[in-house]
Amino acid sequence: MAYFYEEPSHTFGEYLLIPGYTSAECIPENVSLKTPVVRFNKKSGEKPSLSMNIPLVSAVMQSVSDDKMAIALAKEGGISFIFGSQTIENQAAMVARVKSYKAGFVTSDSNIRPDQTLEEVVSLIEQTGHSTIAVTDDGTAHGKLEGIITERDFRIDHVPANSKVNEYMTPFAKLVTGKDGITLSAANDLIWAHKVNQLPIIDDKNHLVSIVFRKDFDNHETHPNELMDTNHRYIVGAGINTRDYMERVPALLKAGVDILCLDSSEGYSEWQAKALHDIHEKFGKDVKVGAGNVVDREGFMFLAENGADFVKIGIGGGSICITREQKGIGRGQATATIEVAKARDEYYSKTGIYVPICSDGGIVHDYHITLALAMGADFVMLGRYFARFDESPTNKLIINGNYVKEYWGEGSNRARNWQRYDLGGKKGMAFEEGVDSYVPYAGRLHDNVSLSMSKVIHTMCNCGALSIPELQQKAKLTLVSSTTISEGSAHDVTVRNTSIHS
Repeated sequence: MAYFYEEPSHTFGEYLLIPGYTSAECIPENVSLKTPVVRFNKKSGEKPSLSMNIPLVSAVMQSVSDDKMAIALAKEGGISFIFGSQTIENQAAMVARVKSYKAGFVTSDSNIRPDQTLEEVVSLIEQTGHSTIAVTDDGTAHGKLEGIITERDFRIDHVPANSKVNEYMTPFAKLVTGKDGITLSAANDLIWAHKVNQLPIIDDKNHLVSIVFRKDFDNHETHPNELMDTNHRYIVGAGINTRDYMERVPALLKAGVDILCLDSSEGYSEWQAKALHDIHEKFGKDVKVGAGNVVDREGFMFLAENGADFVKIGIGGGSICITREQKGIGRGQATATIEVAKARDEYYSKTGIYVPICSDGGIVHDYHITLALAMGADFVMLGRYFARFDESPTNKLIINGNYVKEYWGEGSNRARNWQRYDLGGKKGMAFEEGVDSYVPYAGRLHDNVSLSMSKVIHTMCNCGALSIPELQQKAKLTLVSSTTISEGSAHDVTVRNTSIHS
């Protein structure tokens, strides 16, 4: 006979947090959002080999996570999982671009030879939008540095357009340079000490390596939570499937990927267990692989016991997901998170191993992030949230007079990512589990993530918590009625200005 759960499953929108005691120490400046990403032996005092500075990861989706998104999110302290529904070569190239992007150290894309003309300089400035151009012997980004020329070094309407670059550039002998290997802080000290706007970084043969700009260091200071590896490269993840992982994983590892995630609509399967064993056996236990998605205790225990480094929770809760509608499987995201968190704690109590859990889907409002964390999630995965930003890989359009961004699910016909459905994929058997849609354009990732995390931090203070584990310990949650939800929004008034509401 089928098993019946007595209690209906609930969504995040059905809960509120009850405030706790706020001490004088419980102020936003003292709150830490640092959270583990991969399994570790917590009982023995071991530290996780990979943590994040904010509890956000971006979804394994074509319309969300590419290299541009990965760099932007790593600057804020989170991780992007670059979508796997593309060729192995293209995905590996995206990972490599993230790993080669050295924070604050820019590989010059505006380069010219000393024997070229000022007219070509003007054309290059118009083409790239960059006013500083490196002059190298061969006109490449890593040629021997001969000088620097900027738009302030000449007035094109006052000099012959065919004048040579070497007549107006600042020659190498007069440049302030830094040696390859210099820290960003030391580079900034040189910039300020010599009152220059840029510092070319050169190797021992005077070949250009990169350039540090004064404005970029200022930008670096606005991202104190940057998430980098021991070589000061941004952390990046990648999604994989259970079909071609033995070919895809080595290419991603060679490109420098830090963590992998088995991307499937339902992860309680033999295919995921086999993939976890194969990857760890072939490429070593140090290769970190998350798995999922699951919605109950049994699913979590299965993946944890088969070596998952983190477990992803959620089926059918995403804004573009129609799995529940198509197949009738899934569970309210709040209930799923609560049950899997209990299983995670049970597994830890039994083994001493802490396996982080990621709540994936069901986040509509910023406070839902705090609710997910309070219910036991170590971090959350977001799709629609990130798809709205400049850094997402989709087109910005005007629909009905409003700016929007395109957003489609991996289970949609547009993505055609049938490999994430372990049971399907054959011709004539695949069907959609996601839709093709638009989301309101929201601007820069940095501005939005800063605001969202500020809300999380302030709510944690209201609950008397200075860390995510303390929030999970102290949080008091209450189910609310639809009337309570209505009462919690502006009501019985005419709102004049909604600019501060999200």
